[in-house]
Amino acid sequence: MSQELLAIIEQIEREKGIKKEIMLEAVESAMLSAAKRVIDLKPDEEFKVQIDRATGEIRAYRNNELVTNIDFGRIAASTARQVIIQKMREAEKDVVFVEFQSRVGEIVSGTVYRFEKGNVIVDLLGKAEGVLLKREQSPKEEFKQGQRIRAYVVEVKKDTKGPQIILSRAHPNLVKELFELEVPEIYEGIVEIRGISRQAGERTKISVCSKNDKVDAVGACVGMRGNRVRNIVNELQGEKIDIVRFNDDVREYIKAALSPAKVSEIKLDRDKMKAGVIVDDDQLSLSIGKHGQNVRLASRLVGWELDIRTKSMIAAEALGGKAEVAVAATEAAASVPESAKVKKVKKETKKVSKKVSKTDAKKDVKKEVKKETKKEASLGDLLGVGAKIAESLKEAGIKSVDDIIKFQVQGLIKIKGIGEKKAQKIITEAKKLS
Repeated sequence: MSQELLAIIEQIEREKGIKKEIMLEAVESAMLSAAKRVIDLKPDEEFKVQIDRATGEIRAYRNNELVTNIDFGRIAASTARQVIIQKMREAEKDVVFVEFQSRVGEIVSGTVYRFEKGNVIVDLLGKAEGVLLKREQSPKEEFKQGQRIRAYVVEVKKDTKGPQIILSRAHPNLVKELFELEVPEIYEGIVEIRGISRQAGERTKISVCSKNDKVDAVGACVGMRGNRVRNIVNELQGEKIDIVRFNDDVREYIKAALSPAKVSEIKLDRDKMKAGVIVDDDQLSLSIGKHGQNVRLASRLVGWELDIRTKSMIAAEALGGKAEVAVAATEAAASVPESAKVKKVKKETKKVSKKVSKTDAKKDVKKEVKKETKKEASLGDLLGVGAKIAESLKEAGIKSVDDIIKFQVQGLIKIKGIGEKKAQKIITEAKKLS
């Protein structure tokens, strides 16, 4: 039994990582308790059990005198087995806890094992079970039993049943870790992730910068033909990802964060960390995004509170008009095609004018809208007219839409870069805006 006991304990040490000394001390303690039940001890007597570390021989001592009349063979067999099994269970729990405690903040792989009240229990490669809580799941993801998934380790707790490993598929750092796995430049530290904001299942904005002038941070994250970012999008089951170039200039950083919307002007209040963002009327809905998603994620990314307004809104407020006048005109301008914008703005102005008192402010608002209308009906708004052609038209003395109509096709084809078909198309668009 002695040599057999040592052999078993040494094997457990190799396979489970439980130290031999811990196991021997546990067996000694258990055998001491068992031995006391089969012998009569006086209250003042001292009794102890020792296992020889070299031979495995078990000895008992009463008042430091060796006791030889105890059947340790029978006691040792049952006691050692129980202690070893219990210690193995405890040690396995400790090993799992230590292993996954060190992996907090990393991605682990596993298989969907079962479902409990909306939570997903994940088998982590047979080592342990992780819990993907309902609140940590992406709203658009669905799982099937046996499905392979990757998740972010949020926390590891000690529990009587064993370590509780909390997983997440909604945490912003899941996307960050996926980029580190997918983009070698990030893993190597050449490209750095400076910020990330996420609405799980919908959209993520991530800002990056390069420590090497020869490496483009955004290009490295996108990959050849978009392969790298596409792999991450597929892992997140279609979630959109905006990769933003980090900039120390707050204005440029905010402009990049609000992409794909184009920003005209930014006014900063550095004390309150607020930024007033001015956009063209047709960029308002794009800059705000669906249910405010774009501006909300951009604000989290840059760490500034963003207040988005249009030029029409500012003009109306400056004239003392009510906010609803500016909002109505702005929404109309942002939601229709360029060619129909003028008619829509006029229509909205008539609707809102009924709600405004008949004062000079009402007349001023109308004048301002008309002024904005004329500005919109410029050469640059004509469909098919680029910057170069617009410049050529100006050099020929054409400064307005009305001038184009007067020139007619014969006059336009004399201008460099304009053929007969192009001239007819420009005149058709000009008549729409006249």
